[in-house]
Parts: sequence; structure tokens; C-alpha cells
Amino acid sequence: MDYVPHTEDDRKQMMKVIGVDDLQELFCDIPDKFLLKRLLDLPKPQSEQEIIRTMKDVGALNAMASITLMGAGAYHHYIPSVVKHVTSRSEFYTAYTPYQAEISQGILQAIYEYQSMIASLTGAQVANASMYDGATAMAEAAVLSAKTLNRTKIVVGASVHPQYRQVLQTYAWANSYDVVAVPYDRSGQLDRTALAAATDKNTAAVIVQSPNFFGIIEDIAAIAPIIHENGGFLIACFTEATSLGILKPAGEAGADFVVGEGQSFGNPVNYGGPYLGIFAASEKFLRKIPGRLVGATLDEDGNRGFVLTLQTREQHIRREKATSNICTNEALCALAAAVYLASLGKNLKKLAELNIRKAHYLKDQLGRMAGWQAAFSGPTFNEFVMACPDPQGFNKKMQALGIIGGYDIGNDYPDLKNCLLFCATEMLSKDDIDKVIAAAGS
Repeated sequence: MDYVPHTEDDRKQMMKVIGVDDLQELFCDIPDKFLLKRLLDLPKPQSEQEIIRTMKDVGALNAMASITLMGAGAYHHYIPSVVKHVTSRSEFYTAYTPYQAEISQGILQAIYEYQSMIASLTGAQVANASMYDGATAMAEAAVLSAKTLNRTKIVVGASVHPQYRQVLQTYAWANSYDVVAVPYDRSGQLDRTALAAATDKNTAAVIVQSPNFFGIIEDIAAIAPIIHENGGFLIACFTEATSLGILKPAGEAGADFVVGEGQSFGNPVNYGGPYLGIFAASEKFLRKIPGRLVGATLDEDGNRGFVLTLQTREQHIRREKATSNICTNEALCALAAAVYLASLGKNLKKLAELNIRKAHYLKDQLGRMAGWQAAFSGPTFNEFVMACPDPQGFNKKMQALGIIGGYDIGNDYPDLKNCLLFCATEMLSKDDIDKVIAAAGS
């Protein structure tokens, strides 16, 4: 079967209209050294039946662990079956950006409900219709702060996810901003004395993550005055969205922006993506936030309807005047989050409490073994750092049992060498944890 979309006559017609005699003329701007002048070394064509068998053989190579002790920005949560049922409907699963938006009332309503729930969970006044992932959402908030205040300094906690800080550095390099990292103290929380010393009148924003990369809960309300006294903005970040179900909303605690990763809300861990960037802010930033906003209104007959209200997109020929280079959203992932949150409702708090109990049980049991000790004294959510005798040996033993061990945090923080970052969600049963402890103890 030929999957080429145009016939030879179609191509000749199009070339005649644009004034070219050969298709290769369309690629004349590509340097000759980059042109492939041979056929690709591809295997022979296969039938559908053969391809399915090949893909199954490749898929069988995946080592699918039944138990995972790792988080570090990617979290294993139970996803109710209703989530996949809704996102698999044909009206939704091909959804990209709603062009001729008002015709797409279904996806607009879903995005509107998503925005409403995110605004409520974050304590912010407005939330956009989603972004690429938590890292870019954080970086976009930093750039927005710098442009709004015409300042060039961004202060970020060293306890913010290392990969998020790498993305921030890329954005800062492109805009000639200075990024200053502030250390953490023995509790694992941001060192407020160092933070105050690093913050001045040229500081556009302070970025703090809670729960931070170590799983430690930060005191947002105590940090907010430090940056606000200098006229800057506070960006509160998170990687584990489930924590929003129990922690005081950062927006209510004084944060100007609340950004982070929404993967925990109904989106599976899947080889690095797709993820879901959450971006919420104070109402004063309504016309500056990246992405788009869906609003509710009434039509001429008085019926409730939904409209694409604001969109700060490069697509609309704003070019250098655009407030962001973000030009798409994660509509399907946002839909999954909306369905997930709607199905859980107020039980999200109970789920968060369950995560805390599981993590603290695992932390307590590990701490009873010789040579194991919690690295920090601060309060934790469902992640924590443990110093242990042999991190690599422990993880190899777990792997042999079909268990994904802890994250070797020493690779990112040299001062935490011989430490592992553990995570426990509702997916870990007490029997699972006891199995891990028994194996580690032996």
C-alpha cells in the first residue's frame, strides 16, 4: 500500500503553481554536505502481522518492575480507569490546539474546568491551559518576572530539581540573566539568611520548590517577605502535584506564581513524557502569562458557552513582542488531569495523607537498620533522603528482586554522596515495604 499523500499529477500541479521544475529545488538552501546521497539501510518491508510480532519482541525486552522506590520528578500513582476511558474518546484523543475554538465546546469546557481546579489547588487567581512541563513552566515564570520588572537577577534554591535548574540556566543564557543559587541548611530547607543576602533591588524573582527535590516541605509564607521587600516576585514550584491536596496553597502563602509538574494527576510514567506543565499566577499577570486562557460566557440566547479568551502566542505574528515562545499546550494531558481530579474530588486530601503515611513508614523502617540515617531533619511529604552504607549495592539487590531502588542523589549533590532519594506513593503496600526492608537487612 502506498502511503504517499500526493499523486505525481498532484505534485506537478503544485510545482507549476510555485514555479519549480524539480522537487529538489525546494531543498537548494541545504548545504550539499548535509544531503543524503544514498538509500537508507532499512530492513525489508514487513506485513502488518510481522510488524506486530517484531514490536512485541522488542517490548518484551522492557524490564517492568512491579515495585518502585524512586520519584525525583516522576511519580507512580494509581490512575482510575475513567481517565483513560475519557481521554481515549475520539472527540478528545486527537485534540491539539482548538482552532476555530468556539466550535470545540467540549475541549474548551474541559480546559476551563482544568483551569478552575488548578487555580483552587494552587491558591492562585488565574491558571493557564497548561504548558510543556514543570521545568519550562518554572523558567517561563522567571523570564516573565524579569521582563515585567526590567531586572536581570534570578535567585533559585539549590534544593530545586537539578534538571529544572538546567532549563532555567538555558533560558537565562538566552536572555542574559544572572542566576544565583542559594544553599540549603541542615533541615533540607532553603537557608533564609543566605537567601536574604542574595536578594537585592535587581532581583526579579526568587524560586523555591516545595516539597523540594529532597522531599522537604518549605515554609513559603516565611520566604515571601524576603523577596517582596525588594519588590521582586516569589515563584513557588513543585514536582509532586499530589502534595497540593494537603499543603497550604502557595498562592495563599504569598507566592506570585505557582508552577510545576502535573504528571501525578492521571498521567502515567512513560519513558520521560509527555508531561504537563502547570502555570498559575496572580490576576495582575493575566495578560502576560504564556499559553492561553479559556473563559466562560453566555451566548445571545443566554446559554452558557466557552471561549478562547486570551492567547499570547507567537503564531499570531507577535514575534519579538510575544511574552513567551511557548506555542502549544498539553491539552490531552490536561484533560487527563481534569478527569483525574474530578474523579477524586475531596479524596485528593486522603490520597495525600496516604502518601505521607507510606513514606514515613518506609523512612522509619530504613532508619532502624545499621548505617542508615535520614539526611535532613525537615518535614517531608512522600520523598526523603537517606544516608546508607552502600547505595549502589542496595540498588543492585533491589534490581535483582525486580524492584526499582532509590535515586542516587550524590550524582547531583556531591555533599550527599552515599545518599539515596526514596519515594513512597499509594502504590506501595505495607507488604511491599516490608519485603524491601527484609531484603535490605539481609
